[in-house]
Order: sequence, then C-alpha cells, then structure tokens
Amino acid sequence: MRTIIQIGTVSMMVTLGLLGCQTSPKHTNWPASVPGFGDGFPNHGDACRRVGESAATLNYLDDSASLVGCLSADDAAKLGGKVLATIDGVTLVSVPNIAVVPGDGDGQGDAKVAGTQYHATAQIRCSGYQGAPAGMCAAGVVRGTETGTYIDVTLPNGRQRTIFFNGDGSFLTFSTAEADGTAAMTIGSRREGDTTIATLGSERYDIPDVFVKGD
Repeated sequence: MRTIIQIGTVSMMVTLGLLGCQTSPKHTNWPASVPGFGDGFPNHGDACRRVGESAATLNYLDDSASLVGCLSADDAAKLGGKVLATIDGVTLVSVPNIAVVPGDGDGQGDAKVAGTQYHATAQIRCSGYQGAPAGMCAAGVVRGTETGTYIDVTLPNGRQRTIFFNGDGSFLTFSTAEADGTAAMTIGSRREGDTTIATLGSERYDIPDVFVKGD
C-alpha cells in the first residue's frame, strides 16, 4: 500500500514543488499594508490569501480564526467566514480554524466547503518543515475516498504535505517522493488524547480526530 502511494504521488509532489516556486498572477497587485502570505487560500493558487500582522490588520487578528484577504468581494463571500473590513482594496474575512460545513456533526451528510474540494478546512498545529518553529498551518480534508481520508497541509512556503488516514480514522502514511528527499524520511505517529501526532522526519502535524472523521 505505501509503495503504491509513494509511486502515485511522485508526479504530484514534483508539480506542487514547481507551483510553490511561483507567485500567482492573482496576487501581483497585493498592497503592502495588508501582508498576505502563501499562494492561495484555502487551496494553492486560489485568489484569496492568509493575512499577517500589520498596523492596518492588528485589530482583526484572532487566535481562533484565520484572517484571510481577497481582492474580490465575490471571492471573500465564498469563504463562508465573517467579512470584517476592506483595506486598500482587500476584503478581510475571519475564517474559523475549523470551518463547519454540513456533515461536521450536524447529521446532514458530508458536504464540501464552498469553492473547494474539501469537506472541511482548519488551522492545525505544525512544526519542523525546513526548521520552521511551531505554528499553525492551513489544512483541508477529503473524506470517504476508496482508501480512506487524506489531508492536504499548506506549508510555510506554500507547498503542500499530504497525510493519509485509513477508513477508521487511524493514521496511514504521508505522500513522499525521492525527488524531494521525503521518501528517505522516517514516518511515524502517536496518539495524544483525541489527536493524532503525525511525524515525517523532523516535521510534526497535530491532527484532531474531529477533523479527520467529521460525522
């Protein structure tokens, strides 16, 4: 199983690596007053971006949510969060760290977050990628595939790390490739309460059960 996953994801990881080195044309007119980072939210290449701290955004930051900026009000509305303000042409949206959609404990089935392939998006604890300190990474989950569930984690430089889970919600493996050196890294996991701690070499990702399983 793991060998098949590794072979099947080599081309995907190489493609993501190439994309991570580019800046989307959608973000070329981004104002300096609203410090956007990453190349798309919630997915790589999307028009919106996560927003960091500046004099203009300080009062809108919230530990329980991601501050996201969009150059279009229509794109902002698709995120499903709370629109806060518009600064220098960027509409700021507060997106809860776990975006609740039908299927996340409401008994209505597993729907998708508007405008994405994901059944839910969240901010998860992450650390260790290229020596990065502990922080939060944007993540999206796809549930109910033939092999179980997978989670795409957006890394600090905009690239992605994909983590696979079995149908019962237990950890399976990471996507890896020889091209980027991840195939040689040690893969592991352990449980801490209702959270899976998945590790790839020195990298660590804390993934709550509710994010993996939904309903």
